[in-house]
Amino acid sequence: MIRRRTVRGSAPDLAETWTLYLLRCRDGSLYAGITVDPERRLAQHQNGRASRYTRGRRPVRMVYRESCASRSAALKREYAVKALSRRAKERLIVGGADGVIAAEGLESHNGARLDG
Repeated sequence: MIRRRTVRGSAPDLAETWTLYLLRCRDGSLYAGITVDPERRLAQHQNGRASRYTRGRRPVRMVYRESCASRSAALKREYAVKALSRRAKERLIVGGADGVIAAEGLESHNGARLDG
């Protein structure tokens, strides 16, 4: 049997879907992260319990997210997105992954722009 490490006593879920997300902070800066539960993670950011970076930049809005096949894929994608210029990140938010792929030569991912 394969065992997976779980967070805070949650039951292991062999079909977890990892999500890369981008937050826009009050000061206009962008924050990238990964999670298996975007709504819970956003609430943690809003409550100041998720990251030191966003704690002083609340409120935050989730402006982009995309599904990744595994935690490893999500971490690799997060690293790639963090390496993008601010302009490329803005294109990602506005046009989804396809808008950045053409400009930056990246591989395609299932990205979704969030209104709000």
